[in-house]
Amino acid sequence: MARNNNRIVVPNARAAMDQFKMEAAQQVGVTLKQGYNGDLTARQAGSIGGQMVKKMIESYENNLKA
Repeated sequence: MARNNNRIVVPNARAAMDQFKMEAAQQVGVTLKQGYNGDLTARQAGSIGGQMVKKMIESYENNLKA
C-alpha cells in the first residue's frame, strides 16, 4: 500500500492543490486520473512537479510587482 507523506499546511487547501496538479499535468501533456497515479514514470511526475513550481514562482514574482 502506498503511503502519502505529503502534508498540506492548510487542510482546506487540498482540493485546490489537487486541481492545481491536474492543470499542471494537462499543460505538460500528462494524463492523471483521480486517486492513485503510481503508474507514472519519474519523468512524467517530475514534469508535473516542475510545472507546478514554475507557476508558483511566476505567481510570487507577479505579487512582488504589485
